[in-house]
Amino acid sequence: MGATMKDIARETGLGLATISSYLNGGNVREKNRIKIEEAIEKLHFEVNEVARGLKTNRTKTIGIILPELNNIFFSEIITAAEDLLRSHGYATMICDCRSDVKREEEAAEFLLHRRVDGLIMMPTGAEKKVFDRFRKSGRPVVLIDRRMENGDCDCVLVDNEGAAQNAVKRLMQKGHKKIGMITGPDNVYTARERQRGYELAIQESSKARSAQQSDLKGKTDRTDTKLLADGNYTIAGGAKAMRKLYEDNPDMTAVFISNYEMTVGAMMEINDLGIKVPEQLSVIGFDNMDFARAVVPRLTIVTQPTEEIGQAAANLLLSHLEDKDETSDKTSDKIETTETIWLKTGFVEGESVADIS
Repeated sequence: MGATMKDIARETGLGLATISSYLNGGNVREKNRIKIEEAIEKLHFEVNEVARGLKTNRTKTIGIILPELNNIFFSEIITAAEDLLRSHGYATMICDCRSDVKREEEAAEFLLHRRVDGLIMMPTGAEKKVFDRFRKSGRPVVLIDRRMENGDCDCVLVDNEGAAQNAVKRLMQKGHKKIGMITGPDNVYTARERQRGYELAIQESSKARSAQQSDLKGKTDRTDTKLLADGNYTIAGGAKAMRKLYEDNPDMTAVFISNYEMTVGAMMEINDLGIKVPEQLSVIGFDNMDFARAVVPRLTIVTQPTEEIGQAAANLLLSHLEDKDETSDKTSDKIETTETIWLKTGFVEGESVADIS
C-alpha cells in the first residue's frame, strides 16, 4: 500500500493542513517545504489525482481542441498556452480534429467525459454549439483565432481584417493596381475577415480613383472576382490557387496570400512556373519568420503574435478557474461574463515587393 499524507505527517512532525497546502500548490515555510519534499522522496509518496479530482471536482487538466496539430501557427500558440498552464499545475489533453466538424464534436464530448476543468478551442468551421455543455456545467471555454456568433465564450483574436487591408495598401503604395488574393475557406472566421480587409482596400482605392474621374462619378466598383482564388488554407490549395490566378490574370503584378500553408504552396508554384519575384510578381505572405527568411528573395509577410495569443488564452481560462475557487462553488456555477482580447499583427519587410510607381 502506498504512503499517505498521514505517513508524511508522522515523518515530518507537521500538521495535515500544512502538508495539504503544499500538495495543492499553496505557500508553506521554506523549512517545512524541505521536510515535506524529503519525506515524499523517502516514502515514495504519490498524489492520487483520481481521488483528489473526485473530492474537489477538479482534475487539474485543461482540454485543447485544434483543427490541425501539424499547423505551425496552432502548435506555436498551444506551446505557449501549455507552458503557462503547466506553471500553474495544470496538465493538458490535446485533440486534433483534422478540420472535421464531426471529429470536433466527438473531441468536445470526449473531453467533457474526461472531466477537464476548462477548454481552449480553435473552432473548425461554421456556427455550432459543441461547447454548450461545458458552459452549462460551469466550465470555462476560451476560443482562439476564430469567433462563433452563437457561442457566448471568451475569445482571443487578432485584427485579421486590418492586417489584410494594410498589406494590400502597402502594395498599392508601391504602385500596384492589379492585385490578386489567395483566400481561405468562406466558413472560417479568419478567412472571411482577411478577404474583407482585401476588399476594403480595393474599394477604397477604386473610390479614390473614381473621385478623380468625372465620367465614373456615381459608379460603384466591386472586387474583380477573377483576382480571388480559394486556397483552402492548405499547401496544395495555395499552389493550385496561385496557378489559377496567374492563368486568369496575366497582367497581375502582385498577390497577397492570406495564410502560412497557402504561402508555402503559392511560392512552390511560383518557382515551378518560373515567375521571378519581385521582378514579375510582388508577393506578401502570412506568418512564419523562418520560412520567410529561407525563401529567395526574403518574403514580406504579415506576422501574428502566437506566444501572446497562447498566453492570453491560458490567462483567461485561469482567471475563471480562480474566480470559481474564490466562490467555493464547485457545482454548476455558470460563467456569466465573457471577454474578447484583441491583439495586433506585425509586418516584416522582405525583398518580395517591387516598387512600380
